[in-house]
This record gives sequence, structure tokens and C-alpha cells, in this order.
Amino acid sequence: MRALLVIDVQNEYFYGKLPVSHPPGSLNNILKAMDAATTNQIPVVVIQHAAKSETSPVFRKGSPEWELHPDVEKRHRDVLIAKNWPDSFTETGLEEWLKSKDIDTLTVCGYMTHMCCDTTARRAFHLGYAVEFLSDATGTLAFNNEAGSVTDEELHRAILVTQCRFSKVEKTDVWISHVRNN
Repeated sequence: MRALLVIDVQNEYFYGKLPVSHPPGSLNNILKAMDAATTNQIPVVVIQHAAKSETSPVFRKGSPEWELHPDVEKRHRDVLIAKNWPDSFTETGLEEWLKSKDIDTLTVCGYMTHMCCDTTARRAFHLGYAVEFLSDATGTLAFNNEAGSVTDEELHRAILVTQCRFSKVEKTDVWISHVRNN
């Protein structure tokens, strides 16, 4: 049985300090995946990140930026999982919940491609789950630090290429077609 993981689709990525910029339309694809999952009786797991520090400049629990995006908030979900780490399994009840529902396949969407989505997909693979990674329903932004710089498109593509070792990487419409026909 499959579950859709909707990771960290929170206001921080739209109105906060970390605006997701690539790929265009990622939010619409996340919402399409959520709607298709609900229509096809696939459990929807919404995951919400909170910073461990109450003084954090991002993802501070209770702040407007920490809240789920309104379009995700109003959609059906089977469970809401709170997390404090990039990996959605660490110090959460996610694995216990998945086991209680006999879930063996996880579909990953959300933010950011290179951080929480990638980390969660790799951990799921290591735990023995089959993993599907929705390439156009995850997103990222450009980075520039002491190690160098990378564009949003380059970073997103690089993660998708390396994610193929751990996941079946596919576009949302292909995934929706597949779940409708099964």
C-alpha cells in the first residue's frame, strides 16, 4: 500500500526567508497529487517542520511562516506529523504510523528538493520502503555560500539525478495516471 508524503509545504517557502523558485508550478503539482491521492484512497501524510530553537529566524513554531500553506491546510490529510529534522522519520511517529497502515511505498513531494525531500527519501529507502519522488512537485532555490554557488535549476536537477538510486523519479501527471489505473 502507498502513502503520499507532503513535506513542509509551509508559508516560509512562499512568504518567508526561503522562497522556493524552481520548478515553476511545484505547488500546483503538490495540490494535484494530494487531490489524486484522496480520490484514489491513498493516505495523505502532511509533515510540518519546526525549528528546535524558539528564536530561529525560520520555521519558528507558531509564526505565520511556520504555518502550512493555506491550500494544503484546507485539503484532506490522514495524519499530520511534526518534525524538527530534515529526515521526516527522526524523532517522529511517522514510521510507526506507516507500519500501522501496512504502507510499503512512499511518494515524496514538498519542499525542499535538496533537503527534507531528499533526506526523507533516502531514509525511507534505507528502511526498506519503495520510494517514488515527484520531480515537479518538489522545489528548491538558488544557494550561494563559502563553498560556491548553484542555481535553483542546477540544484533541483542534481538531486533528481542522484535520487534515481533511491527512488523512482517521475512527474506528477505520470504518477496520477499510474495510481488511477491501479
